Amino acid sequence: MYKPVEQLEALSKELYEKIIQIYPVIESIINLVNEFKHLLESKNVEKLEEWIEKASNLKIRKIDKFVNGLKRDIQAVRNAIIYEYNDGLAEGSLIKLKVIKRIMYGRNKFETLRQKVLLLENSG
Repeated sequence: MYKPVEQLEALSKELYEKIIQIYPVIESIINLVNEFKHLLESKNVEKLEEWIEKASNLKIRKIDKFVNGLKRDIQAVRNAIIYEYNDGLAEGSLIKLKVIKRIMYGRNKFETLRQKVLLLENSG
């Protein structure tokens, strides 16, 4: 659903139109996904509330769960739309450290963990 319908090789225009005739809600979902994608690309945070309202009106459980997640942390969502930077690099480093800690379970000296992290950083 994230790719434009025209770019899907396995879906011809005729088949797409048949699907939309049988299940018109699919077109609404595709349009909603495209609007959200455009909202992120255009950095237009003012349209977020309008999009949330439109998504909620569809009354689809999975979309409602997504919208509720957005609402729970709305300021972070707005910041993600407005700003170019994020904390992905820091999060990736933390996840890597947690994986190393799990692998080393039982060998609980800090110096051992430190050596393992440094060894992996220098070899990668």
